[in-house]
Amino acid sequence: MSAYVTTNPTTGVTEREFALLSDDEIDRLAQRSATGHERWRAVPATERADTLARIADLYEKRADELAAAITTEMGKVTKEAAGEVQLAAGIYRWYAEHGPDLLVDEPLDPQGADESLVQHRPIGPLVGVMPWNYPYYQVARFVAPNLMLGNSIILKHASICAGSSALMAEVVHEAGVPEDAYINAYANSDQIATLLENDAVRGVSLTGSEKAGAAVAEVAAKNLKKAVLELGGSDPFVVLDTADMSRLIKVASRARLSNTGQACNSPKRFIVPDELYDEFVDGLVQAFDDAVVGDPTDADTKVGPLSSVTARDTVAQQVQTAVKQGATLRTGGTALDRDGAFLQPAVLTDITPEMDAYSEEIFGPVAMVYRYGSVDEAVQVANDVQFGLSGSVWGTDLDKAKEVADRLDVGMAYVNEHGTTLPGLPFGGVKRSGFGRELGRWGMGEFVNTRLRRTSSR
Repeated sequence: MSAYVTTNPTTGVTEREFALLSDDEIDRLAQRSATGHERWRAVPATERADTLARIADLYEKRADELAAAITTEMGKVTKEAAGEVQLAAGIYRWYAEHGPDLLVDEPLDPQGADESLVQHRPIGPLVGVMPWNYPYYQVARFVAPNLMLGNSIILKHASICAGSSALMAEVVHEAGVPEDAYINAYANSDQIATLLENDAVRGVSLTGSEKAGAAVAEVAAKNLKKAVLELGGSDPFVVLDTADMSRLIKVASRARLSNTGQACNSPKRFIVPDELYDEFVDGLVQAFDDAVVGDPTDADTKVGPLSSVTARDTVAQQVQTAVKQGATLRTGGTALDRDGAFLQPAVLTDITPEMDAYSEEIFGPVAMVYRYGSVDEAVQVANDVQFGLSGSVWGTDLDKAKEVADRLDVGMAYVNEHGTTLPGLPFGGVKRSGFGRELGRWGMGEFVNTRLRRTSSR
């Protein structure tokens, strides 16, 4: 059986299989990308920007087709799938509009010369290793700035996203990117390691698990290749107070259940003061119970299937382990008795540092609620994990909320919102959530040759 298989998580039916690259194609792939880079980098920046604008147009034109593909592949609710397509289009459009300005040479103090300039140049072929949970958005974060720079791309998508990755390649090539400047590769992890050993390849960006990130970072380091990693998260959602508990619970439940809880920067740990704890827990349990779990193409569905039966069973086992270790299961946490990869959304409380759930990432529709007596205690709980992607603080006193947000050991801190992602805002984390940044001008600052050109008449 091929390593790239589309098994619809709503039905459990395998719908399509795709052939894996053969090992003897890997070095030729690197050389193709090197050839594509030389051709693509020679295209003027304004023309590369025009190409990105056409990519955005095609995402919008083919939005229904693109959205349907990921609903089939990984079970994303149709409305959320459509929103992701639009978000990806917006990223390409942002770089089309702002990219040329970000590539303008920067004059420095000549410091004894006639001229000192900083130039922004591409570094060459890059490998992107992408995950299944946001098939278009996470690719766009990597691809858009690097195509704008003039780098070439070899895109290895998740094995369940073969169909959507093929559609992305169609869009990019139709827009005018040369076929060798953007290559969709059905490769396995060993082949990616071989690719990173090739001298033609200059860097790698991975979004995925800690295990995958560590493996790729090790190979990249051994071969002196630049790496950007966006890994897991266990984001805190710190409540200070609220003037509207029902609204707060609505926001919290929607944020946690979006994409069936399969988001790195989803708020997974809700940290609530003693005086609000019972009301918050009761409200969150009710919201989780009310959320309709079902076919992602049904307009009434709020929570679709997980990406696979294996993924669902992993989350269910994490919940069971937490209960065995002493946590309280307030609702849900069990597989639904139907075809597909469905799980009843769960709320866990009474979690202590000795339990696995305290420190691990639960990648599914599971909320963990903690109570605290002082703000110092809340911050300690928020930071007491090895992840540091993002976190949020909620309260009516903005100055106090901002002070607490500034104490969170994360790459992205929010006040009275959570997980906001926009093309012009930096995205990335610290600690075991990875390193490097995507989006905005920061996304063009990773795989770039920040080149000095200095001229003297002497």
